[in-house]
Amino acid sequence: MNIIGIRKWALGFSSLLVLGSIVLLLIPPALTPGIDFKGGAALTLEFHESVQPHDVEAKLGSIGHGNAIVQPSIEGNRTYGQRYFIRLGDLEPEVRGNDGVLIDRGGRGVVEDALIELSPLTVKGFDEVSAVIAGENVTNAIVAVLVATVLIMLYVTWAFRRVPSPFRYGTAAIIALVHDTVIVLGLFSLLGKVIDLEVNAMFITGVLTVIGYSVNDTIVVFDRVRENVLRFPASSIGEVVNLSVHETVGRSLNTSLTILVVVVTLLLLASTSIQPLLYVLAAGVIVGTYSSIFIATLTLVAWENGEIGAAFSRIPLIGRRRTT
Repeated sequence: MNIIGIRKWALGFSSLLVLGSIVLLLIPPALTPGIDFKGGAALTLEFHESVQPHDVEAKLGSIGHGNAIVQPSIEGNRTYGQRYFIRLGDLEPEVRGNDGVLIDRGGRGVVEDALIELSPLTVKGFDEVSAVIAGENVTNAIVAVLVATVLIMLYVTWAFRRVPSPFRYGTAAIIALVHDTVIVLGLFSLLGKVIDLEVNAMFITGVLTVIGYSVNDTIVVFDRVRENVLRFPASSIGEVVNLSVHETVGRSLNTSLTILVVVVTLLLLASTSIQPLLYVLAAGVIVGTYSSIFIATLTLVAWENGEIGAAFSRIPLIGRRRTT
């Protein structure tokens, strides 16, 4: 298969995906924030008897938590419907006296007292995040992604310093990375609007993992390009890239399929609390494999052949500046 021959189609298809993802992100809400990013409470509890999700939702609605997200889960050999992970809004804080004695259990007590009417229960976990901490989480997440991106570009540029134009290798890897990240964000934006899928700290972990996987897969291909550039100095960059992709595509696909099998298995068996991470990994593996074969390498070829500069010169404002 002539990968280089279809670069316009591949880059055009990716441009449509990225554009569609950006449009989805521009439609409020861009992403549906979870407790880690908007504040609120999360309660994990186990009913001693089987309780249906709609009964839990109805009971929470009767005490003013109609927007609560109720997620039943399967833990070990427990029967479906016993354990729930419940996401709530802000709750009234508990009140303690000067001596530290609990006077009022606050909003948590109201929720537990209401749900215990359905069945005796045991609280397995309770987490509460204030709006201030949630805002700090958002800032830290953005900084983490930006720092990782810059460090990756510097490393790739340094690693390929012995080939012509090493900066282009690093930039092409970052373009593929941004391509993958934007599409994953667009997918989560769509899922948030359709099925209210929230993003949380696990989501950020997944995004950083996708960034690492995307770059790793790209470097595998670029490393073979580096070897073939030295082995076949008389060949064009297009011929070298096409050969390198054919030599590495089998390894990339086998690795991706292996990871997908594990992720899908976890989606079927793991608890709902790590689902955002698994969704990100599944989407990131698919998009990352595609971008390492088509986006990173084809961007490098287009840049080396001067096609990117020619494309920018067709833009009226930029083209006018170049002619002057």
